[in-house]
Amino acid sequence: PLSMEEAVNNILYNTPSPTRAPTTRHVLNGLVSNEPGVLARVAGVLAGRGFNIESLVVARTEVPDLSRMTIVLDGQTPVVQQARKQLEDLVPVWAVLDYTDTRFVERELLLVKVSAMPHEHWTSPGADGAPTPAAATAAAAAGAVSPLLRTALQRNALRELADLFHGRVVDVTLRSMIIELSAKPERVDAFLRLLAPFGVIEAARSGSMAMPRSALDARGSCEEAGAAAPAQRADGVDVTQLPPG
Repeated sequence: PLSMEEAVNNILYNTPSPTRAPTTRHVLNGLVSNEPGVLARVAGVLAGRGFNIESLVVARTEVPDLSRMTIVLDGQTPVVQQARKQLEDLVPVWAVLDYTDTRFVERELLLVKVSAMPHEHWTSPGADGAPTPAAATAAAAAGAVSPLLRTALQRNALRELADLFHGRVVDVTLRSMIIELSAKPERVDAFLRLLAPFGVIEAARSGSMAMPRSALDARGSCEEAGAAAPAQRADGVDVTQLPPG
């Protein structure tokens, strides 16, 4: 018979190694009752399985006493599906949907405060957190552009950058601007990277919100159906059969 040490070594040798399945980004959408403690119970289930939650957004819906919860996390698909079923077993949870392999619209709201002052005029932060303008005597003596002109140019550049991303300026002070942007998380990341050289004072992100796209009929998209239909006037005449001019 095998000794205890040999038996343990045999078990350890024959135990398969942990799965190396790749982790993917999952977007879960849960419909939960609007009552105290639901968020803590959902977060507890995910934390117990070791998930690192990228974002978690919960808010009321158009139905009274019903809230929608959007959870974005990275994990192996089998483990995520087990966690989804475990969440559905909670009493306040009505359903948990996985939008990972479906066509859906995803948006995130960003509020970012950016300095309106050029870098060479920064000193210590002011009362609102924005850098205060330094004494510009040295710059003026060197024949540099005036601080007011540099500030105006920086504001114009920030407005143009916000317009490129379909954002908008919601607050302006002498030393800072607040820009609002609603876009995909990837575009929000790109926008923040482009704002970094201007001087980001603070930023707040809402987290991802998701909603599935509407299903199309058998004929395809609306554009395809419209292109295939013959052009007709209101009186029923087929305009494609009329002579040119």
